[in-house]
Amino acid sequence: MKKSTDELLKALKSNNHIEDFFKENASELIFESLAEQIAFYMKQKGLKKSEVVNRSMLGTYAYNIINGDRKNPERDKLIMLCFGLRLTAEEANRLLKMSSNGELYVRNPRDLVLIYALDRGQSVIDANNKLDELGLDPLPLPQ
Repeated sequence: MKKSTDELLKALKSNNHIEDFFKENASELIFESLAEQIAFYMKQKGLKKSEVVNRSMLGTYAYNIINGDRKNPERDKLIMLCFGLRLTAEEANRLLKMSSNGELYVRNPRDLVLIYALDRGQSVIDANNKLDELGLDPLPLPQ
């Protein structure tokens, strides 16, 4: 991808024919599914499904996201899966965007802690401990 999101938006607004926009910008668009992007990250990082599921602490729900059975996972659960995938905050934001969830936002205190934990390779438990320490809502652990 060579064009920024702002450049694409400007091009879209100035284009009178959507078909032309698609032809000119096909290489800049995201067509893969959430499950395909997750599979890419797993391969890139050399992770097995079982590792991702265990690190995410989501159990069957994680398998459903990974396999594409759960197309629009809840934001917090997808963030937990991002911990399981050992993603950076930037990589996590890509998955959050693809699933129509809000990105992690550094001005939001809770998101700031999650960004910090992701970028340092911490676990869900580490992130939750810090969230709790700061009086912020933790990620939802299974009962």
